[in-house]
Amino acid sequence: MLMQRRRARAGARARHAAEHTVNWADGRLPVSESGGLLRKAFPEHWSFLLGEIALYSFVVLLLTGVWLTLFFKPSMTEVVYDGSYEPLLGVSMSEAYRSTVDISFDVRGGLLIRQVHHWAALVFLSAIGVHLLRIFFTGAFRRPREVNWLIGVTLFMLALVEGFAGYSLPDDLLSGTGLRIAQGIIQSIPVVGTYLTMFVFGSQYPGHDIVPRLYSVHILLVPALLVALVTLHLILVFYLKHTQWAGRGRTNRNAVGKPMFPQFMTNSSGLFFMVFGVLTVLAAVAQINPIWTYGPYRPDIISSGSQPDWYVGFLEGSLRLMPPFETDVAGHTIMWNVLVPAVVLPGALFAVLYAYPFFERWVTGDHEEHHLCDRPRDKPVRTGLGVAAIVFYGVLLLAGGNDILAHTFDISLNLLTWIFRVSLVVAPVLAFLATKRICLALQEHDRERLTEGEETGEVHQTLAGGYAERHEPLDPEERHVLRSRREPEPLALSPKEGEAPHVGRLRATLSGWYYDDRVDVEEPEQEQEPERGPESAPDAAQEPPASEPGAYYSGESER
Repeated sequence: MLMQRRRARAGARARHAAEHTVNWADGRLPVSESGGLLRKAFPEHWSFLLGEIALYSFVVLLLTGVWLTLFFKPSMTEVVYDGSYEPLLGVSMSEAYRSTVDISFDVRGGLLIRQVHHWAALVFLSAIGVHLLRIFFTGAFRRPREVNWLIGVTLFMLALVEGFAGYSLPDDLLSGTGLRIAQGIIQSIPVVGTYLTMFVFGSQYPGHDIVPRLYSVHILLVPALLVALVTLHLILVFYLKHTQWAGRGRTNRNAVGKPMFPQFMTNSSGLFFMVFGVLTVLAAVAQINPIWTYGPYRPDIISSGSQPDWYVGFLEGSLRLMPPFETDVAGHTIMWNVLVPAVVLPGALFAVLYAYPFFERWVTGDHEEHHLCDRPRDKPVRTGLGVAAIVFYGVLLLAGGNDILAHTFDISLNLLTWIFRVSLVVAPVLAFLATKRICLALQEHDRERLTEGEETGEVHQTLAGGYAERHEPLDPEERHVLRSRREPEPLALSPKEGEAPHVGRLRATLSGWYYDDRVDVEEPEQEQEPERGPESAPDAAQEPPASEPGAYYSGESER
């Protein structure tokens, strides 16, 4: 009895303290208003985790980067190495290279943290790229999420800059070669190229200012922009809510998933530790960027078979595939073989990425809000364009290692270069056509499944003496998904008010190209929209659909 009374008193004191703390915080912070936020529904499909992997890789980058700044010296002052790595004893090098070698061999845990940082950078960029592909192929960039798409593309571009700046800081022979290529790219810009080079490097190449300047960009400027844009991106995700896959109980006016607290927070925390653990294991067992084997950078030396990290490999490939071509204009030499592949091409690629949501909306005339994901097969033209872009990028990436491939497979380097040049033009077109036909074939298969049912593999003899396969009805959930596809008609030839006739014809032609090839299915069933009473609050928890036991439902209209 005594113990029970003590436990009761302790529980009462704990409740009183908790109530007092909540009241104190609520008077100073928006605590009571956060209930709706904690009940926000998050989707459970694996494809929505790609953005979280990018986020948690970025967190690992920040943590390891802060640790590395304690030991790295961003200086190009010449010193003579006298550390513990004997092959470099007596070698002249910069303080930046010396400090990186010291981190690797003389700082406890330094090599592990360096490699975690480098692997996290690769995973960060990879996750952003794959996340953007998921958004593109599912149409999650459409209204009202165009701004978030622009932010995501900007994040990818800034991540490329951040990766290149960090990659160049050790001042080793490999990163110095990359800087030399960057200097040549800047100089290829007509008229202002020489001035920009002097502005960036501070003097004649390589100078003494480039590493300190890259260091400031790498640890201050770009990370601040990344943090700001990531924060804005997450705010918009919360405001606009996630997209979701079509299914029973899922409409454009609700969000079905697990609540943020405690299910999503628990799962997301576990994913963070998994990402951190995988990166640590990679850093422990897979060596990356061993700068001590490259040696310090010297402008008169280049390592054979040097390859950049994958995210700038396409630039290397484009430079190798461009034929030698230059012209003289008013005393200025325009190096087309550098300007086009290294300046014009990347600018055009990012311009297409920025413009595509608005281009598709203009071509299709689709101005509605979309909160349900498209299946890639249901948009054959968009999917074909995406696959063609991936093939285009893949050809450039492979071309960046044409010397390694030629040496490994004992192929003529000139022959391999011409193969890549032809493939760069032909392969994306073939990929588009093949992808479009595959998507249409899958649509036809879906229509057969709707009309005939699912194949069982059981064959029986008919009364007429023939043989037929038994079919069984589709699952109601899958049937709903297959019947939920709605394809608008191509735009008519009549131009909009105030639109030039030739522009209207072009728009109608592109709309027909985008929508004409398709396999129609039976009309979808009209699903009753969930009603909201006047007293229902936003994000109020409702009864989950019967097809998804335990699912959490948010009845708030999407913005």
